[in-house]
Amino acid sequence: MTRATWRTRLGFVLAAVGSAVGLGNIWRFPWLTATNGGAAFLLLYLLVIVLVGVPGLVGEMVIGRRSRRNPVGAFAELGGPRWRVLGGVALIASVVVLSFYSVVGGWILRYTLASATGAYFAAPEQYFAAINYGVGAAGFHALFLLATVAVVYAGVDRGIELATTVMVPGIVLLFGGLAVWVATLPGSGGGYEFFLSLDVAYLRDNFFSVLVAAAGQALFTLSVGAGAMLTYASYLGEDRSLAADGTIIAALNTGIGVLAGLVIFPLLFSLGVSPGEGGPGALFVGLAGAFGTLPYSRVVGVVFFGVVLLAALSSAISIMEVLVAYLVDEHALSRPRATAGVGGLFLVTGTAAALSPSLFGLLADTLANLVLTAGLLGFLLFDGWVLRRAALDEYETGAGRLARLTGRPWYYAVAVVIPLFLAFTFLTGLGAVVGVPVSAPAALALAVVGVGGAIVLLRSDTDSTA
Repeated sequence: MTRATWRTRLGFVLAAVGSAVGLGNIWRFPWLTATNGGAAFLLLYLLVIVLVGVPGLVGEMVIGRRSRRNPVGAFAELGGPRWRVLGGVALIASVVVLSFYSVVGGWILRYTLASATGAYFAAPEQYFAAINYGVGAAGFHALFLLATVAVVYAGVDRGIELATTVMVPGIVLLFGGLAVWVATLPGSGGGYEFFLSLDVAYLRDNFFSVLVAAAGQALFTLSVGAGAMLTYASYLGEDRSLAADGTIIAALNTGIGVLAGLVIFPLLFSLGVSPGEGGPGALFVGLAGAFGTLPYSRVVGVVFFGVVLLAALSSAISIMEVLVAYLVDEHALSRPRATAGVGGLFLVTGTAAALSPSLFGLLADTLANLVLTAGLLGFLLFDGWVLRRAALDEYETGAGRLARLTGRPWYYAVAVVIPLFLAFTFLTGLGAVVGVPVSAPAALALAVVGVGGAIVLLRSDTDSTA
């Protein structure tokens, strides 16, 4: 079976940006920024993106292009059959993320339609409480899922590439227009100050808690750890610079996230809505409810939620493609059959999340961060200590002179430094989940022991089989 490829470099970059640009930027980023000190969170988030996110993104892409397979097939191809379990972690992460993601996508679809009638303007809290879970939420989740299935069904070049080539520029243009319009609103200056003015005392007193939140958000918004970027890179040619493409993808994604903040926070302040009010529902309660006080409120609501809907759909497409690629590559299913089967799986899991607030919370607030962090940790240790020189060769293939100069620093970062950081954040987050707080020194010590032990085992194993 001939494997699909991207038609153009721009198509790949926009598809990858579309994978990254989604609810993480617009629903999750403002909420976490508001609850973690505003500019303090933004600063650490940007540092994690540059120092961890970009090298990690490229590390995942290296495995995908080297193998030209889905996550499960990639690790089996490059490391042997027993490494298939690491690809299985990516599949599980994809199921976890899209199962709640499609529910939120259904909320956004519903709000886009409801904006045209102003249905939620009068009583925003009551409206959100009435539609967020239950049979209606399951129905709109199914509609959002159907749109996702339609694009993935059409294939890599005729479906995903074509759709995201339209979606991503549309997101940027619409958000750019909203940012200009919001700047003219009275009281918006407080939003810029909150978002961009650093409170050093807050950062000093809450450094580690903000760092863990920023790290989780960086991985979520870059779409790493679940195999989406690995799968997309498996359709790439050898003439592309992974370092250059990865940097462009991260920069565009981060820029759109910051642009979303420049829309949402000034708008919240201009409307007298407290940042972070309502937690995960802030986008639907605080912000959406305030639209009713604006001129042309229905138009504003349709445009705003229409942009969010495009972003959510572009990310959902990439997550579904991970499982579809697995079925096509490993079980020789046709794309239509594979897409239908994966769509059926998410119809069941998403419906369960839509009907159960506790299950939704478990998936969205707990499991997502942990599985993405664990997935990327495994990917980078595989790069550094199983592929070794082959990982560096793949990094340098198609790269220009500048990118080749960064090859060795990138290799040492993904082999040692970033795994230590990921293990530290994983242990800190896991401790919070199980109710056993882990101090920063203890988490760091455990990370050093765990990663060091893993490296020793991997080195001895690969040396014995070399």
